[in-house]
Amino acid sequence: MTAFLDAALVSSAAEAVSVARTLAQRFAIDAADRDRERRLPAAEIDELSRSGIYGATVPAEFGGADISPSALAEVLRTLATADPNIAQIPQSHFVYVQLLKVAATTEQQRFFFAEVLRGRRFANAQSERGGKTLTDIATTFTPDGSGGFRLDGEKYYCTGTLFAHWIPVLARLHDPRRLSALPAGDYILYVPADAAGLTVVDDWNGLGQRLTGSGTVTLNDVAVQPEWVVRRSPAFDGPTSYGAFAQLLHTAIDVGIARAALDDAAEFARTKSRPWFEAKVDRAIEDPLLVQRFGELAVAVASAEATLETAGRAVDLAFAEPDEQHASAASVAVAVAKIVAEKSAMVVSAALFEVSGTRSAAADLDLDRHWRNARTHTLHDPVRWKYQHIGRVVLHNEPPPRHGLI
Repeated sequence: MTAFLDAALVSSAAEAVSVARTLAQRFAIDAADRDRERRLPAAEIDELSRSGIYGATVPAEFGGADISPSALAEVLRTLATADPNIAQIPQSHFVYVQLLKVAATTEQQRFFFAEVLRGRRFANAQSERGGKTLTDIATTFTPDGSGGFRLDGEKYYCTGTLFAHWIPVLARLHDPRRLSALPAGDYILYVPADAAGLTVVDDWNGLGQRLTGSGTVTLNDVAVQPEWVVRRSPAFDGPTSYGAFAQLLHTAIDVGIARAALDDAAEFARTKSRPWFEAKVDRAIEDPLLVQRFGELAVAVASAEATLETAGRAVDLAFAEPDEQHASAASVAVAVAKIVAEKSAMVVSAALFEVSGTRSAAADLDLDRHWRNARTHTLHDPVRWKYQHIGRVVLHNEPPPRHGLI
């Protein structure tokens, strides 16, 4: 973890996208080697921080560019086309920056946004094991009697924590003696990554997205200052589109994976594949059946990219006009995009081998990383429930729930 960074200041959405495209060209060069060797992208993440991308959504009143959700989605889509690991690592960072926007005090915003503009990174310590569902949270923080708190628990799938300076931890207030003025409920505690009692374990062994630093975080009597504590409920009490924003960024990653798989398949077919003898052509790409299949895959990817753009505009509008109508429309648009993106990423990354031939299955090429990355990343939340919420809107005019996953 880099202690101090000299981060640039991104001044506009156009600059953020341009910077992402430049970085993506470099990150793509060694993406397969990093995956095959399980070489964590620490240097690449530091470069991403220094570029100013991590601070791109900080509000203008605090010195940031405050780029739109759609622009940020394009940044992550671009990075994911090069390496979806690098795109997923900052996803939680931007979500927790957004939480500060909607739930933190002005003093908290001033402090943490200054940290972000310096290049400091947030991560994610939210999920747990052992509960009946993912909403069961056993991690607690307790008043210490002197104005601060002590935090205890264990978190899993903590994406980006190996690269983080601050680790936002989802915890519930445990205050049987009512020593604190805080109301009962769930909170996000922004804890320094080097805090005493906090341990990050590099034990993530997923079949895909191997380099996201999604390990285990243990919290043993960690001291927490009151100014690091942010109540979570304001993100869901009103039409904030907090969940739609988070899901939009996940969707962008899936779309990037789909595009990368298509690009690699086309390059392989052009340069390495042999034609099937029955086609009676000199080159594989002259086989009309192969051309047909590539056309189908290209439509799948273009559809995913188009629905992502539509969803991004819907979230932009919901942020600009935060009411029930726009928030509901944003959630539905993002749900549609997520469904299309997942199908595209899964189908195209599997069809890569179908259209490229036996040679493409060579382990040293690591082309299977596209499918492994798609399969792993799309497990974050089931699209079958997105169909349910979309259907309920259509038939009953029932707005989507506000739980952060739609």
